[in-house]
Amino acid sequence: MKLFDFLAGKPLFYDVIDVERMPKVYMSIAPHLKIPKVIQIVGTNGKGTTGRFLAQMLLSQGLHVGHYTSPHIIEFNERIWVDGQDVSCEKLEEAHQKLYALLGLKSAQSLSYFEYTTLLAMLVFSEQCDYVILEAGMGGEYDATTVFPKILSIITPIGYDHQAFLGEHIEAIAQTKLNSVSTNFVLAKQYRHEVYGLALQKACDIDKKLFYVESFFDAKKEKEIAYFVLNSGYSHFLGENFKTALCALTVLGYDVILQSFEAPVLKGRCQQFLPNVTLDVGHNVMAAEALVKHFGKKKVILVYNTYSDKDYKEILNILKPIVLELEIITINSPRAVNQAELKEVATSLSMKVSSFNHIEEDKEYLVFGSFSVVEAFIKGYM
Repeated sequence: MKLFDFLAGKPLFYDVIDVERMPKVYMSIAPHLKIPKVIQIVGTNGKGTTGRFLAQMLLSQGLHVGHYTSPHIIEFNERIWVDGQDVSCEKLEEAHQKLYALLGLKSAQSLSYFEYTTLLAMLVFSEQCDYVILEAGMGGEYDATTVFPKILSIITPIGYDHQAFLGEHIEAIAQTKLNSVSTNFVLAKQYRHEVYGLALQKACDIDKKLFYVESFFDAKKEKEIAYFVLNSGYSHFLGENFKTALCALTVLGYDVILQSFEAPVLKGRCQQFLPNVTLDVGHNVMAAEALVKHFGKKKVILVYNTYSDKDYKEILNILKPIVLELEIITINSPRAVNQAELKEVATSLSMKVSSFNHIEEDKEYLVFGSFSVVEAFIKGYM
């Protein structure tokens, strides 16, 4: 069976996750895999851009680098990036046939969409990469990416998201993510003070080094980084993600000449899609807060939709100071919130609400809410 036909038979979302399945399956095929040096990125926000920044930095050293990220926006190939390019369909199909043969029918069918894709990515990477950067899914401790031996972990900002799986309190969410750490790790700037204490305790428990991004660089380097970020036009949070990646690169024993560094573009991460349209796949409170800071006193038309399990009332309340009008875009997902309910919430916040139809050149737009929202917008625009 062809890869995309095979994946189409797997659900994207699960009510219950079997935490024992992936480790068992991985151990059964591990002798057949050549695992490169693995860096795992765990957190709530900023995983994708931090990983891509680091991948590009390592690539600039003349190394072969793989970056695994999820979900994709338009094409599945976006999830598996090797040496500056998304993997080809031919390479994907070749890896799928090899993986399917290694696993056997029963194991291949038992794996979730994300679990199978993670093993598929590693099979692609194992053939040519020196370093692999793996972006964890929603969790950490039991995430599919955690089964691989790693040389470094990166913890991006941790906040509220996926509470049904991770816990209702920030301590529970952070602990679950930090439990994935088994080696030295880099801690990005955090916005919840509880995370710092838990990270320090984790470092003590496993007797590994903890590198704080906020205090890692000296004053001269901080000034150089700030100048580069400003001239690159990065938003505040993209600048923080860049700094986290640079810290990780330094910990790995490399350096990069900032003046010659070519900034990568990762679709949908505070991306300037058009002169008057910003795309952002953020879908939680932390992402909303970052965007308010990014836009400052600007006012935008918010093109929005979301999933029913998100705290959309709080998200809209946070975004309210920068929103002129809310335009609801239709998304094709069984998880989508009822539009009537979304309109009711927006109206209760005194927001002007309508349905999204088209972009007007004399107005500024923020397309925000989830990967599904950005996908729907891009496909509609194309």
